[in-house]
Amino acid sequence: MFKRKIYAFAQDYFYSPNLWQKCLAIALLPLSWIYCAGVTLKSKFSKTLDFGIPIISVGNLTLGGSGKTPLGISILNEFEGGCVVLRGYGRASKGLIKVAISGEILVGVTASGDEAMEYAKSVKNANVIVSENRDIAINEAKKMGAKYVLLDDGFGKFHIKKFNVLIRPSAKPYFDFVLPSGAYRYPSKFYAKADYVVKEGEDFTRESEIINQTTKMVLVTAIANPQRLEPYFSLCVGRDIYPDHYAFSRDELASILERYAATSLLVTRKDAVKMEEFGLPLSVIALKTTLAGKFKRIIKEKIL
Repeated sequence: MFKRKIYAFAQDYFYSPNLWQKCLAIALLPLSWIYCAGVTLKSKFSKTLDFGIPIISVGNLTLGGSGKTPLGISILNEFEGGCVVLRGYGRASKGLIKVAISGEILVGVTASGDEAMEYAKSVKNANVIVSENRDIAINEAKKMGAKYVLLDDGFGKFHIKKFNVLIRPSAKPYFDFVLPSGAYRYPSKFYAKADYVVKEGEDFTRESEIINQTTKMVLVTAIANPQRLEPYFSLCVGRDIYPDHYAFSRDELASILERYAATSLLVTRKDAVKMEEFGLPLSVIALKTTLAGKFKRIIKEKIL
């Protein structure tokens, strides 16, 4: 419960602050300036390493919730032979873990983390590696015979030679500040450091549908920026929002169904991979991202 309150506070603080939260953000600006200086110096003085394999990084400048994973899945499904490398936030394991090889899933979601498992289940013939050390994971992908590496959330790995794709989030933070005064992990001027900034409607489109929609759904989610799901609020008898990457238990989910007298849990694919084994009724928001011709040509050129 405490974590949920902190998460709710952070969402308000970064995206719709009240007066005292605005004052707090201003008071913390000296820390933001120090943080900004550190990130800027790191970007300028990092020595670039060439790993000898095409690397496409999909990232953003703000705290989570920009649609990196659906875009990454679309790229991997469009261009065969890729291996996705990511940290594996929220996993209960450490070190390098091969989550999937040629479509065979090797570990459970507890060891992989939710985003890695979403890749493993959504990409045909998926190759997925999680590792805190992205350098080691990239070299392992090369040994596995990958044609290219997709680096999920890799913008800040300034030492890696890569093609940087940045996504502008649909929900813009209230302040144009870096942490802790704002939701930017890197200064907004860093958009200029990207090789390509994608725009929805121009470089890709998104379509969504609800799989197994029922009459009385309750929305349960643990994603960043859950306000993205606002179009579905009116379809539900209630909603319970948890911190990003939250590890659900069967008992608490069953309790939510009972409390709202709901016929199913409405969840995202990222949430679903952590719930499927519980045997509870799920309605899944399936988001499909389609790449536009221009963007596909750019990625193809970089991969080849």
